[in-house]
Amino acid sequence: MKRKTKMVHGGITGDKVTGAVSVPIYQVSTYKQEAAGKHSGYEYSRTGNPTRYALETVIADLENGTAGFAFGSGMSAISAVMMLLNAGDHIIMTDDVYGGTYRLMTKVLNRYNIEHTFVDTSNPDKVKEAIQPNTKALYIETPTNPLLKITDIQAMSNIAKENNLLLIVDNTFATPYWQQPLDLGADIIVHSATKYIGGHSDVVAGLVVVKTESLAEDLHFVQNSVGGVLGPQDSWLLMRGIKTLALRMEAIEKNTHDIVQFLKEHPKVGTIYYPGLPNHKGHHIAKQQASGFGGMISFDVGSAAAADKVLEGTSFFTLAESLGAVESLISVPAKMTHASIPKERRNELGIVDGLIRVSVGIEDSEDLIEDLKQALNKI
Repeated sequence: MKRKTKMVHGGITGDKVTGAVSVPIYQVSTYKQEAAGKHSGYEYSRTGNPTRYALETVIADLENGTAGFAFGSGMSAISAVMMLLNAGDHIIMTDDVYGGTYRLMTKVLNRYNIEHTFVDTSNPDKVKEAIQPNTKALYIETPTNPLLKITDIQAMSNIAKENNLLLIVDNTFATPYWQQPLDLGADIIVHSATKYIGGHSDVVAGLVVVKTESLAEDLHFVQNSVGGVLGPQDSWLLMRGIKTLALRMEAIEKNTHDIVQFLKEHPKVGTIYYPGLPNHKGHHIAKQQASGFGGMISFDVGSAAAADKVLEGTSFFTLAESLGAVESLISVPAKMTHASIPKERRNELGIVDGLIRVSVGIEDSEDLIEDLKQALNKI
């Protein structure tokens, strides 16, 4: 199946018993058994739920993986993957990761003696230099949040295989419509499904897809043991979102291209971060490993005061956390999504106080451009 068709017909579709076109919401906690220990495949909804399983099969199909797993949030999904590690293990991570991921590693998992090193994974040599005898995994975001740095997935796969490491890829920004990391050598994919996969700002969820049966067994054990599973109603919302993912991503990318062209010409806008720009570091790699550049743009307006003026002036760009929805969103990472990262560290990475991040929606691009124009003119 082609990608658009797979998003509608992939995984489990409909209900064989009733003929319902949409997978039903199985709002149930437990299941009747024929005899003690003899059941029809479901015994308790923490272990497995038909609605959640339908979602897990479709995301596995979309990412060309062996199995999928649905969690109550993106951070719950990432935490479950990290639980595949043991105390004393070391993991190398992209330096420009989402603030919540940074917080998890530096404030929570460090308590359990899981070591980490943040490096610029767009530079393979730096990744090789960071490998230690106890390194077990390599975790990358590409594109990153919020500077949209690009890491060569194939190059990271080569390094991982040479050193017997797991390669974990956060594919939230690219989505399975634009990028398939497992096909490029990754072992595990994570998504904040709250974002593009859900796409309507109405669900919080996380998804994981694994490449092998062995990883599927290990992660299911963690999922069932820890229990941070996604509920059936939210699972159904994600399946509904997936059916229009291709159409939304195409519309969003077209709008994003138009907005970037406008920003390039505006005198109040400094550096623009967008993988679709030929001068964006890693543009050629993004072009090779993904079929689209996505709907995220970050740009510098020079100061926190200038950024505040822009935020106050927009009407169609909603000031809010999150991204990837049908409506356009705007934020200042230093004060919002990445506020948990110390200021010194933010400045090192380039997440300055005047950096604005926009998540482009599906509105008319002319309206979005006019909205940004009048807001920027207030600086």
